[in-house]
Amino acid sequence: MADLAVAPPKQPAPVPPTDLFGEPIEAHPPWFKPESFLRADFDPDAYVAELRSYVPLESLAAELRAHLAALRAELVGLINRDYADFVGLSARLKGVDAAAARMRAPLAELRDKVAGFRAAAAAALAALRAGLEQRAAATAARELLELLLDTSHVVSKVEKLIKELPTAPSDSLNVEVPSVDKGYPSNGTGTPNVEAGTGVRETQSILLERIASEMNRLKFYISHAQNLPFIVNMEKRVQGATKLLDGSLKRCFVDGLEHRDAKVIYNCLRAYAAIDNTSSAEELFRTTVVSPLIQKIVPQNYAKAVAGVSSDELEDDYQQIKQCVEKDCKFILEISSSANSGLHVFDFLANSILKEVLSAIQKGKPGAFSPGKPKEFLKNYKASLGFLDFLEGYCSSKSAVTKFRSEPAYTDFIRQWNVGVYFSLRFQEIAGGLDSALTATINPVGMQENQGKPRTLLLKQSIKLLESLQSCWSDEVLVFSHSDKFLRLSLQLISRYTTWLSSGVCAHKASDGGSSSPADAEWSLSVPIEDFIYIMHDVRAVIGELSESGNFIGHVNQLLSSCPIEVFNLVKQSILQAVEPLKELLPAIMNVMIGVIVKKSNEDLKHLKGITATYRMTNKLPVRHSPYVSGILHPIKVFFDGERINYLSEDDKTKLRRGSTDKITAIYYELVSEVVNVARKTESSLQRLRQGAQRRVGASTDASDNIISDTDKICMQLFLDIQEYARNLHSIGIDAREIDSYRALWQCVAPKDKQENIQF
Repeated sequence: MADLAVAPPKQPAPVPPTDLFGEPIEAHPPWFKPESFLRADFDPDAYVAELRSYVPLESLAAELRAHLAALRAELVGLINRDYADFVGLSARLKGVDAAAARMRAPLAELRDKVAGFRAAAAAALAALRAGLEQRAAATAARELLELLLDTSHVVSKVEKLIKELPTAPSDSLNVEVPSVDKGYPSNGTGTPNVEAGTGVRETQSILLERIASEMNRLKFYISHAQNLPFIVNMEKRVQGATKLLDGSLKRCFVDGLEHRDAKVIYNCLRAYAAIDNTSSAEELFRTTVVSPLIQKIVPQNYAKAVAGVSSDELEDDYQQIKQCVEKDCKFILEISSSANSGLHVFDFLANSILKEVLSAIQKGKPGAFSPGKPKEFLKNYKASLGFLDFLEGYCSSKSAVTKFRSEPAYTDFIRQWNVGVYFSLRFQEIAGGLDSALTATINPVGMQENQGKPRTLLLKQSIKLLESLQSCWSDEVLVFSHSDKFLRLSLQLISRYTTWLSSGVCAHKASDGGSSSPADAEWSLSVPIEDFIYIMHDVRAVIGELSESGNFIGHVNQLLSSCPIEVFNLVKQSILQAVEPLKELLPAIMNVMIGVIVKKSNEDLKHLKGITATYRMTNKLPVRHSPYVSGILHPIKVFFDGERINYLSEDDKTKLRRGSTDKITAIYYELVSEVVNVARKTESSLQRLRQGAQRRVGASTDASDNIISDTDKICMQLFLDIQEYARNLHSIGIDAREIDSYRALWQCVAPKDKQENIQF
């Protein structure tokens, strides 16, 4: 193939262009330097950025394309120049195949040797693995055999030890003389029989602890060799040994409890812990020690309790139970809680004492759990919580308290107290009492003496509100765990009282507008206006009591003193927020009183329209104020002369007086303005008619210029009236000049020479 290859014809080298004088022309402009591309630190971005400041990008792109074409042409030229040598390379490689064949033979031999060595290594590895598997199987079989042998040995050992129990000195219990006071036996002070009995019990307990440890090891072995025929055949022996151990351990533990033998009890508890049978020890202590004590305190015959022999109160019973726990149960609690004893797995507080107490109450005093009698229920509930706190006092650590509270006996005891039903009954009692008071008629109690001090509240509805709020947070009602519900009830009571007042105020507004009012707000329409003084007084008193500086929030703070400050702040803010709508009712209540006073004053102001008829078509001139003026402010004078006005603060009195007079004066101005305008229009019409008639008869019109018109006489009378009205205002402490509507009234009827100077 190399010989047949034909080299392409050589292309003549390109002739560089020349100018007119034969000098070669530069292939590129001066600013384009191809040698820059060969530098090691060449940066294309910097190169382009440098040239684009004075060279257009199109020109630069064209030069680059031209330079690329030149490079390609040069590359093709170089290839064509050495093409013959490239093609003839294979022809000059003679003898290469022979050399390759010589090199291939040793390589193949080496490959065969490596393959043989690999096969030998694989066979050796397989044999080694097979040996290891056989060794592992033999080891497992030996371990299983050792396990079975150990199991058999332990079973035999347990049976032997159990058989030794009847022949051990522990059976000589008939020679024991129990301690008289069942206290701890003192060294060297007891009788020889007592000392001998104590030694026998201790020996037996030590032997039982040893048997229990062996039995625990036996259970471990059996758990690792289950379903084996050897183990299956041994099950009856194990069950028999377990039964004998349980019976012997039970007798020894009961005997130790009866004699208060601390060492015997300690050994027996360790034995129960070793065989993981703590429940049996707890149950034995409950039936042997706790149950007889509790049955003496809490009667088990419910018929006697119903007949009156015993009540459902638990406080005295708990006191006796506490004394019994302190005297007769403390010893085992101290033993089970001793450090590094391994007896922390027992919980005699919950599973023995509390369980028995719960059972005794359920049988002897089931009515103690009934919330149907809220007062007795709460008393028993708080006494029960105190008893639980007493039991928790025997817990040696926080983890012990947590464990005590997680026990089923503790949960069952707490579940008996249905606090939710208790709250529902209290809710109906408190909320129903307030609702009944609010639906009743207003019945002021006045300033009756209450323990030598005048009452701060005057209405039974307001008194009932504070009593209900205090009941929610009293010791005789409040359950601390349900304080959130009692807080919600308190806020609902405040809201109900506020709604009752708001509906009454709205009923007054509706009656003034002629519309109907709600049925539950009719009370506000049937009470005299003076009763709203009591309402205003009570609302301010309730706001003061529920304010941040009031006694109510202070009392709540004392009850929640154990809670974080953030909790109390939220409670306080919720109460203060509930009082805000009550504060917003104060102006509305004031407006009701003002509206009634103004309405009564309007009855006298209506007589003002009679002035027009008095001075029309007559020569009579006004000489004194009209009689109706004295009656305009009579309602407000009567209101302020009453005894009830003293229940209002001076600020409220000022607001009531000023608000009433402002509205009365405004209405006075509207009526006067209407009368004057009508009189002037009528006078103008009559004047035009009179002038027309005079012109028709040819009479002179000058004679009527000096006659005082009816409008002027009406204005003169009204001017005398408003002067008297101003003097009446001054008598009740109001300066008429400070009332805008009075100044407008003065401008309406005063003579021109007195327009700027208001004097009365």
